[in-house]
Amino acid sequence: MSNYQPLSIEFVKGSGVWLMDTRGERYLDALSGIAVCGLGHAHPAVQEALPDQAANLIHTSNLYRIPLQEKLAEKLVQHSGMEKVFFGNSGAEANEAAIKLARLYASNKKIVILSLS
Repeated sequence: MSNYQPLSIEFVKGSGVWLMDTRGERYLDALSGIAVCGLGHAHPAVQEALPDQAANLIHTSNLYRIPLQEKLAEKLVQHSGMEKVFFGNSGAEANEAAIKLARLYASNKKIVILSLS
């Protein structure tokens, strides 16, 4: 599929929010690999945690309980002042949840929700 016309830049290394190309030029990574590198590149804590986690489990669906995710949710609730946390598997799932929450919040009001893709 020719959905995208790739740019001629080739990234070979990342550090934090920065990417480096084959010529040694530095770029601010404002896209995070289109949502897959939100923690930045080559963070020491992530590098240390990945082998341990990969030795046990890479991924399970949110259809099942995930104890470490539950611990993270508790911390997020504590620090955000919110009551609940929702972990989505995709942007589409997150948007669907946001629309459902907006409808629930405005259930006694006439609302229109526009969604563009």
